[in-house]
Amino acid sequence: MPPEEPDFPRPADHDPYESLRSPSFCIFLLGNFLFVVAYQMQTVAVGWEIYQRTGQPLALGLVGLVEFAPVLLLGLIAGQVADRVDRRNLVMVCVALVGLASLLMAWASAAQAPLWTLYAALLAIGVGRAFQQPAKASLLPQIVPLEHFGNAITWATGTFHLASVVGPACGGFLVHLLGDPWLVYLLDGFLALGFCALLMGVKHRRHTPERGAPNWHTLVAGLDFIRRRPVILGAITLDMFAVLLGGAVALLPVYAEDILAVGSLGLGWLRAAPAIGALGMAFFLAHRPPLERAGRALLASVAGFGLATIVFGFSRSFALSFSMLLLTGALDNVSVVIRQTLVQILTPEDMRGRVAAVNSIFIGASNELGGFESGLVAQWLGPVFSVVSGGAGTVLVVAAVALLWPELARYGRLGARQTP
Repeated sequence: MPPEEPDFPRPADHDPYESLRSPSFCIFLLGNFLFVVAYQMQTVAVGWEIYQRTGQPLALGLVGLVEFAPVLLLGLIAGQVADRVDRRNLVMVCVALVGLASLLMAWASAAQAPLWTLYAALLAIGVGRAFQQPAKASLLPQIVPLEHFGNAITWATGTFHLASVVGPACGGFLVHLLGDPWLVYLLDGFLALGFCALLMGVKHRRHTPERGAPNWHTLVAGLDFIRRRPVILGAITLDMFAVLLGGAVALLPVYAEDILAVGSLGLGWLRAAPAIGALGMAFFLAHRPPLERAGRALLASVAGFGLATIVFGFSRSFALSFSMLLLTGALDNVSVVIRQTLVQILTPEDMRGRVAAVNSIFIGASNELGGFESGLVAQWLGPVFSVVSGGAGTVLVVAAVALLWPELARYGRLGARQTP
């Protein structure tokens, strides 16, 4: 069978919709949007149900731990698998596993089965996501040409953030309307299986799988590759510590209730603000040519993220706080687009799965540890100190990365295959 090639025109001039002119990319984008919406709905519903059934905050903490543990433990293996098999088929299998696990959750919830059945389903979802994330990230350059990859990442992050607004809102509304989370899980399962079906219509270039028997060297090849590429290492380090130190999201309930006094309705708007800002920035980036000084833009966006976090930490005005969260979302979107484009452009095709897996582990760990770090510092020294010190730490990390890896600051046009 001849390899499938992306059905994609190649206009000479900048076109903000160049990646969207590919039917295969649009199918992928729609399916992934539905998948993220389903996951976000499920997160709201399972959190509500577990807390209703147990009344224990620790039971909620176990949800994140159960889902992240497979990513941490299986991430390197998942990256190696993604470099040895057809990535589209691997994504389909993983998404199908997530969908079936959601259907299991629907049964367990409707039957009021023991709580461990919900955690078992969440563990299966974590395994599916552990293998799905590197495969999906490394599949995208096989759907669109690399010269359009930055534009594709911009639209992909934009739809992700839109799903991050729509999903929780729909999840909360449906739980309130239907009164039973099992119906939400049922819908989640069908949406995930719908993504799996849509993937069958995605055309992609075949990659040459890595040859030879897997061993320890091939397992850690992604780590070794990143270690020897200052641009990639600097970009991943910058993003990891920005999320670890600068995230104020974990403390938003405290700000909404005790500092800004805006209640649950205000909390909903505060949680939505970063995604709204990111969506607006994605639309702006798509309509402008690729960044000419991407390295400096990355450093500046993360530094701006830290400064906006500091202002938010000190703010006692809802309008100012909301504006700063909008700004953090917009600047975070800039850094995500640049980082993901750099990682994929500068990584050989046969290594993309393993490098994407390392990236997923780093960012996933920083998300989990970031929330823990914010809560721990807030418990000891107060929420304002936690947020402000985190923002200041982010700015210091930017300065340290610029000094340690000057190659990152010198990186030019986004999407150019410069020597890392």
